[in-house]
Amino acid sequence: MNDDGARIIYINDPEKTNERFEFAGNYIRTSKYTFFTFLPRNLFEQFHRVAYIYFLVIAILNQLPQLAVFGRGASVMPLAFVLLVTAIKDAFEDYRRYRSDKIENNRLAWVLVNDEFQQVKWKHIRVGQIIKVFSNDTLPCDMVLLSTSDPTGVAYVQTTNLDGESSLKTRYARQETQMKNIERDKISGLIKCEEPHRFIYGFQGNMEIDGKRVSLGPLNIMLRGCQLKNTDWVLGIVVYAGFETKAMLNNSGAPSKRSRLETRMNQEIIFLSVCLVALCTIVSICHGIWLVLHKDGFVLMQFYRKEDYSKPRVQNYKFYSWGLEILFVFLMAIIVFQIMIPISLYISMELVRAGQAFYMNQDKNMFDEVSNSRFQCRAMNINEDLGQIKYVFSDKTGTLTENKMEFRCASIAGRDYSSAEENSEDGLSRYPVQGSKQPFRLKMKVNVDPELSRLSQYRNSDEGRCVQDFFIALAACNTIVPVTVDTPDSSVKLIDYQGESPDEQALAYAAAAYGFALVERTSGHLVIDIHGDRIRFDVLGLHEFDSDRKRMSVVLGYPDKTVKVFVKGADTSMFSIMDRSQGSSMLASTAEHVHLYASKGLRTLVVGVHELSSYEFEHWQSSYQAASIALVGRAALLRRVANNIEHNLCILGASGIEDKLQQGVPQAIDCLRTAGIKVLVLTGDKPETAISIGYSCKLLTSDMSQLVINSNSKDSCRKSIIDALAMLKKLATDSPDTQGGDVQVALIVDGTSLVHILDTELEDDLFRLSSMCSVVLCCRVAPMQKSGIVAMIKKRTDDMTLAIGDGANDVSMIQMADVGVGISGQEGRQAVMASDFSMGQFRFLVPLLLVHGHWNYQRMSYMILFNFYRNAVFVLILFWYVLFTGFTLTTAITEWSSLLYSVLYTSFPTIFVGILDKDLSRKSLMKQPQLYGVGQREENYNRTLFWLTMIDTLWQSLAAFFLPFIAYWGSAIDSSSLGDLWVIAAVIMVNINLAMDVHRWHWAIHSAIWGSIIATFVCVMIIDIVPSMPGYWAFFHVAKTELFWVCLAIVTVAALIPRFVAKVCIQLFWPSDIQIAREVEKFGNPLENQVEMIEILDPPRR
Repeated sequence: MNDDGARIIYINDPEKTNERFEFAGNYIRTSKYTFFTFLPRNLFEQFHRVAYIYFLVIAILNQLPQLAVFGRGASVMPLAFVLLVTAIKDAFEDYRRYRSDKIENNRLAWVLVNDEFQQVKWKHIRVGQIIKVFSNDTLPCDMVLLSTSDPTGVAYVQTTNLDGESSLKTRYARQETQMKNIERDKISGLIKCEEPHRFIYGFQGNMEIDGKRVSLGPLNIMLRGCQLKNTDWVLGIVVYAGFETKAMLNNSGAPSKRSRLETRMNQEIIFLSVCLVALCTIVSICHGIWLVLHKDGFVLMQFYRKEDYSKPRVQNYKFYSWGLEILFVFLMAIIVFQIMIPISLYISMELVRAGQAFYMNQDKNMFDEVSNSRFQCRAMNINEDLGQIKYVFSDKTGTLTENKMEFRCASIAGRDYSSAEENSEDGLSRYPVQGSKQPFRLKMKVNVDPELSRLSQYRNSDEGRCVQDFFIALAACNTIVPVTVDTPDSSVKLIDYQGESPDEQALAYAAAAYGFALVERTSGHLVIDIHGDRIRFDVLGLHEFDSDRKRMSVVLGYPDKTVKVFVKGADTSMFSIMDRSQGSSMLASTAEHVHLYASKGLRTLVVGVHELSSYEFEHWQSSYQAASIALVGRAALLRRVANNIEHNLCILGASGIEDKLQQGVPQAIDCLRTAGIKVLVLTGDKPETAISIGYSCKLLTSDMSQLVINSNSKDSCRKSIIDALAMLKKLATDSPDTQGGDVQVALIVDGTSLVHILDTELEDDLFRLSSMCSVVLCCRVAPMQKSGIVAMIKKRTDDMTLAIGDGANDVSMIQMADVGVGISGQEGRQAVMASDFSMGQFRFLVPLLLVHGHWNYQRMSYMILFNFYRNAVFVLILFWYVLFTGFTLTTAITEWSSLLYSVLYTSFPTIFVGILDKDLSRKSLMKQPQLYGVGQREENYNRTLFWLTMIDTLWQSLAAFFLPFIAYWGSAIDSSSLGDLWVIAAVIMVNINLAMDVHRWHWAIHSAIWGSIIATFVCVMIIDIVPSMPGYWAFFHVAKTELFWVCLAIVTVAALIPRFVAKVCIQLFWPSDIQIAREVEKFGNPLENQVEMIEILDPPRR
């Protein structure tokens, strides 16, 4: 082995280990900042938002004397406020991480130092040291197991902190080190292993000790963060520490995504920027014209005086030339009109999303009592995307089903034993292990077939031996850990089979129920209690399941020195490696039974055995050992060795396991489809199983035609798709009532076909075909194929996609979709850790999308449009005033009122409305799933609504400016007093506008709206009592006149009348689905609760 490609560790010699390369220490830091780097790094991260850079440039321009429109300090306040709030939030979050890191780094571990174990802080542990860990302690680093308190070298760990799985996993010490007394005798040796990587289930290495080289694999390493269970102590050698441990390499949050609404919002901000430049250009051009018309008066004119006569020598004063004056006015206009780009919108969106996430997390209707888990919002920045989903991609096992497997039936030696399934209610369920001398009870209930139970006790007949081999295969061909638990009855023990796969657990329990109980497992042997006789089998080798072979095998050495390889796997991979010269009728019968079980919705596995000759065994053993110690390409070598031994099998039989549907799945799928969401199920099961489950969960119906694409070549796939498209066109022609392009046809695609379709020109045809079908079911798909199908849809449509799954094989699909949802189920938390949202049951997807998704989309859409409106109306008021001041950018409104308008006067009401407002109740949204189409059709936020809002804004700004302007024309009122009137009028108008659109009042919304109006009066008065401010006492001069209060009332009414009339007319003559549902909700429906919705067809597909 090449030393350059491996990590070399000298056992119990950290100095020599770190001599050539200084490996990472065990100190960790998950906090992002230090005391010195916080300010520059946090500012750098915040200024990734282009809007922040824009406001920074504005603040810098305002510092120049020629452009100083506002006070230099005041101009920085809005940006400084937003930056400060965000920085405080980031600092608090990072301080929590810092405290957690400090606690973690200062924990104590027992380390072998100078031939005795001493307590050392975790952060001081080094690669090459020997660690001792006691029961229930957490492992401080990644270490190769050397010895355990169990004489057989077995240790049990719980990996909940690493992958969320609560079941115990077995780890083994090599017998070469297990036999040594490490605490008494000095141990030396060498470990060569691969460089650190993120894959928590992979490890390759070998150990040289006492002149012998032994292989190391995933079962020989214990990872940081795991807890030692059911084992008194273990000793291990540190191979990865600190940031190089797998736990730290995987320490990344949910993927960062940007919502569709925010992307569209950025486009509107570009339009607003164009409008801003247009306003500034108009002002600067008009100013240039004004300069030309008044050029003769510049000698003594205020602001533009060309000559200074205060000194004996006449010299130029402050006139910079016409070109520079026009440029300065343009830049000053940008400063004055800066809030056209709403900086407060970003912080408002963050606060609203946090509030929405809080209410989603606290929703009791999405609390799973079975797993005691709440809904979790892991990516708040895409809350509103939940209201626009068009495609849902779902895994089957563990997502639609419970992933709690129950053994139902078996086919052994060509004979079907399914009476246990048929008579599951007849009291045949058994807990005790049959025939065992020591009483055992099983943790899981198993339905036992009486005939098969009787036959399993006879070993002399061929059929009896076949039954015995079948159940030995079920008990041995797995990675199950048998754990014995005490019961209230001291004479009876409880067997709990811990394992990573629910399938393996169900098969092990079934074997035990028929009298073949796995009672002990080590790295080198296992013990099976066969009807009271404990028989020890040597585990000579184990080829674990992989997605290429789709099977696993174990090589067992019998007490009589015979060697057998037991293999179990999917029928597609098993029947091809059977010895067809022996029992062809048995093969045919078993295949028929497998098809029968699959049609009932059962998961099937085929089991076979082959007795190895001495030559076959020796050849396999040498190849297996060579592949096991290889560092480069070990997996491929082991796969090749497995393929060489897994052939010419004698078929034993097949098993049928039931995976029951989760509660409420049929109703959930029906509800989603009614809402216009297309559900695609992507599963690794065979087509018959998937189709059966499809009928159970109402994905498939009896009146639905089925199109099956199951081809083994690209040409045949092309022909199948062309034929299917022709059939669909014919069906669409024959069914004129078909709407939106969907016909009642289910498309069923096999994974083999997808190999020839994905990433080829056939993708377009498959997309076209799937778009025309109402249901798509993909079977036998690999994890990357799931991701490929999602990518195919995303590339060819603008519709939003959601992927939901529960296992590691769903991670790529979840991350590819616009929205990823993880189910915290039986397969660990890999899917949850990669997801944007997590929940306990599939049925919670309905309230998440139809209720919270609808609310979030409606609220956020309104809030964005409202922020554009409130800022634009204020800018336009400033713009109209500029037209009457010689285009000099002098403002009647004080600088502090200009800056506080968007930050304080009008921001809080929109935040509370964005969190609390509800256009419809939960009951109405759940009762009428069609209402979800509002988000799919983008009815609440689109380009048309944006420009209608801007037109309304234009009118309101004209009313707000010119009505007071005309009312006070010719009066002695000063501009500052008029400015205060315009500010207060704008705030009242904007908040009343908001109040008109509130659907459901809440005390917090009342407080925010009316409190903002009161706060504006108070702030204006405070600003005007400061003597140094230009508008000193202005408010009190104007407020004592009746005309002031009359203007406020007239402005509000005149500005909002067109909007009010438009809302009334639309609701009377062109009501939307939402408005009809609100009226039904408020007044009831006289037509027997049958609400006639406006029929809106989906737009034509591209």
